[in-house]
Amino acid sequence: QVQLVESGGGLVQAGGSLRLSCAASGRTFSRYVCGWFRQAPGKEREFVAGISGGGSSTYYANSVKGRFTISRDNAKNTVYLQMNSLKPEDTAVYYCAAGPYLLSTVEAFNTWGQGTQVTVSS
Repeated sequence: QVQLVESGGGLVQAGGSLRLSCAASGRTFSRYVCGWFRQAPGKEREFVAGISGGGSSTYYANSVKGRFTISRDNAKNTVYLQMNSLKPEDTAVYYCAAGPYLLSTVEAFNTWGQGTQVTVSS
């Protein structure tokens, strides 16, 4: 079982960029699908992006496609989320997650980080 710690959140103006990182512990990190989710106040947690264990397959929510890029460096046990052209509606707590399946549902992931706040001002 891996443990996940996110970093890189903060306050940014609309149109700006941020890169989130998710550092994982454990020697079997490359076996896990990883995903990024987000949760805004009063809303349900929603899928943002996912990546296969080897990094060859990625998938995105329609709302972030073309603006966000997920990647991973298994040698560093780290997953990244590069966020460009940020909008106020991207404001949320962003969570890193790991699991066995290449799916976009919360239930498909069984390990979660503590979250990092991203705030986009207009």
